[in-house]
Amino acid sequence: MSNELLSPAEMSEADRLTIAAGPTDGIGLMRRAGEAVAAEVLKRYPAATHVHVLCGPGNNGGDGYVVARILAGSGVVTTIWASGTPRPESDAALAAALCPLKPRPLSGFDAGAGSIVVDALYGAGLSKPLSGDAAKAVDTATALHLPVVAVDLPSGVSGAGGEIMGRAFRAEVTVTFARKKPGHLLLPGRGQCGEIVLADIGIGDGIIAQLTVSTFENGPDLWLQEFPVPAVDAHKYKRGHVGVFSGGPSATGAARLSALAAARSGAGAVTVLSPANAMQVNAAHLTSVMLRKADDSVDIDAFIGERRPSAFVLGPGFGVGERTRKFALALLTSGHLRDTSTRIDGLVFDADAITSFREAPDVMFEASRQPNAPALVMTPHDGEFARLFPDIAGDETLSKLAKARAAAARANAIVVYKGADTVIAAPNGRAAINANGAPWLATAGSGDVLSGIVAGLLAQGMAPFHAACAAVWIHAEAGRRFGPGLIAEDLPMAMVPVLRELVENQPDLR
Repeated sequence: MSNELLSPAEMSEADRLTIAAGPTDGIGLMRRAGEAVAAEVLKRYPAATHVHVLCGPGNNGGDGYVVARILAGSGVVTTIWASGTPRPESDAALAAALCPLKPRPLSGFDAGAGSIVVDALYGAGLSKPLSGDAAKAVDTATALHLPVVAVDLPSGVSGAGGEIMGRAFRAEVTVTFARKKPGHLLLPGRGQCGEIVLADIGIGDGIIAQLTVSTFENGPDLWLQEFPVPAVDAHKYKRGHVGVFSGGPSATGAARLSALAAARSGAGAVTVLSPANAMQVNAAHLTSVMLRKADDSVDIDAFIGERRPSAFVLGPGFGVGERTRKFALALLTSGHLRDTSTRIDGLVFDADAITSFREAPDVMFEASRQPNAPALVMTPHDGEFARLFPDIAGDETLSKLAKARAAAARANAIVVYKGADTVIAAPNGRAAINANGAPWLATAGSGDVLSGIVAGLLAQGMAPFHAACAAVWIHAEAGRRFGPGLIAEDLPMAMVPVLRELVENQPDLR
């Protein structure tokens, strides 16, 4: 697999382990990295009149000296602009010594029309804001609209969290090595990277396996082996039963969107649990989705006992307040009241189910930590996340990835921290960053559909973390393929070709 995302520290360790294992040494890795970058420059910009290589004092700069040597040797007019000198006897110092070009000080950086910039200043390892000559170089390249090829990561972007530290280059192409970094996928850094090219420089899968990586790029490689495909003798209840709670007469649409998405995702049976005063409204709009009255916890207990649902969705259009809290806690504590044959496998709390606990989030968290509590998946957007985890949300030292992890650990839940760079985090620290989202998904009801997909996959037996990851990717892929004009009602049907491809590519069916 190549979906692991390495922090800067993990990447440094991968370098160290590779060098220790031999026969490749540090300058060998640097040479391969520089060769990969130079190849991209020559392929993409054959008409470039001048390439300006900006080199920092560390290993990223060492890669830059290799790039400059290869470009100059290929007949390209090349200038090196250096920020400091490499540490004596380091690999970067050796790379600089092997480069025949004399570097100029970065303070004098200037370029003309038709030039290309190779940013080899700092890459993913930068831990403080760009300043001084480096910041001026960003401003110069930006003002002249020069194409930038970034080595590893555009300088100024945090490799760990994607934050822009002061200023950052905006690259057309970013060439990174062995594995991507979280900063390539998290916003706003993702917007600075342009096209990302992943180059093999000789750091093998066995080396990556030694790192016990816990962060991944979300995609089918992460969960496809667990993706549910019904057996030939399956009946509807073997495929899982989802219950979706509806709001009152004027707020029923969100639950129906969620219910339809749960059905489309493969759940064999889906029931909308409706207040008595909304039964007629819901009945007028439902066909294959079933309908049942649920006004209080007695109704919930009866439904669980009789129909043995596998998963529930609570929150979309349900309303904020005491009734929502009671329903949520009844579901979370249902495992204490029943034998294993009627145990709920998973709950999805979204929207109003999240906001209803903003004054006392620990009440929900304590319930979710009980030994027999069903697995909980929460799907907050920024505002909902801040209501439930105000201290985490307000900590500007934490990246979105770190915030999602902290929230998941506190809540003992899978947290789907939504956005254009959705992060899915588990209580044990495992996390995935989604990268196939599209702006068309920013439409009312889209989140209700996502909740339904998660529940549908939970009901079919997917592990909660994988179910959440798969749901996020399927939801985003359906929206991306549909494109302009998308509304939430389109999404359940837009899922169909995506699901078909996943089933056809499921390893057991090949």
